[in-house]
Amino acid sequence: MKITVETTLPAPIEAVWKAWTTPADIVQWNAASADWHTTKATVDLQVGGVFSSRMEAKDGSMGFDFAGTYTDVEPHKLLAANIGGRELRVEFEASANGVTVRETFDAENTHSAEQQRAG
Repeated sequence: MKITVETTLPAPIEAVWKAWTTPADIVQWNAASADWHTTKATVDLQVGGVFSSRMEAKDGSMGFDFAGTYTDVEPHKLLAANIGGRELRVEFEASANGVTVRETFDAENTHSAEQQRAG
């Protein structure tokens, strides 16, 4: 099953792309909820390059690594990746209202589709 989530950000495409692809920016915004945070991120922004994020509960009770390999990189337009055999596609679409970021990914089996959409 594929899951798609999207949001529109009132910012220029260059700023949104940078926030999505720069480790120092990723650790500022990448959290499933207010009680989680990203403590470390790495990005090798090229086809075949690896990205990873360390996600941890703020209370220190648990954490996990989220990592994948880029399969397509089109600056300011598309990131595609393989994450443990699952596909991820992130599209960036600039408009007069800002940038729509649309993420489509293969669902995993541990959490419900609703939990995955919310996270």
